[in-house]
Amino acid sequence: MRAWAAAIGLLVLGGCASEAPVEQPSMYLNMTDPGAKLDAQAAATMISLYRKNNGVGAVVIDPELMKIAEAQSDAMASRNKLDHDVKAPLPKRLQAAGYPSTLAVENVSAGYHTLAEAFSGWRDSPPHRANMLQNGVTKMGIAASYAPNTKYKVFWTLILASTEPRDAVGVRLPSALMAD
Repeated sequence: MRAWAAAIGLLVLGGCASEAPVEQPSMYLNMTDPGAKLDAQAAATMISLYRKNNGVGAVVIDPELMKIAEAQSDAMASRNKLDHDVKAPLPKRLQAAGYPSTLAVENVSAGYHTLAEAFSGWRDSPPHRANMLQNGVTKMGIAASYAPNTKYKVFWTLILASTEPRDAVGVRLPSALMAD
């Protein structure tokens, strides 16, 4: 009788083991893996939660900022160079793309293989942390470009911006106070 109970127990446990494996969170996806694609929504959620925990507002994905961030990451990857100005300074790149930012900051990095690593690197660097916690930004674009034959392999760009009108000292103006 005990042998039967043990056999049934093993079968039940074996059935549990054959269930679908737990999927790895996208923030740990290695961008050097074939077909890896950055989960921008996971990045927006991660950055927004970090911002909220530090008393500033959330950000949302902006398709235009995504394109501008991707162009910057691609440019760094193609030149094997970590540099904000590899193509042009951020304000010029935004202007060239016709993006109407009134406030914009950018983090770039290289060598991190996952979103979690890139985020941690930015969080632990005072200037990058200040950018992620920039008050007044409401939109973001993020990109990671993989270049296997380069020193760093993965090049990251995060752009945080606002298109809200601001006064001369950078304070967001309420819609009711703006002139037509």
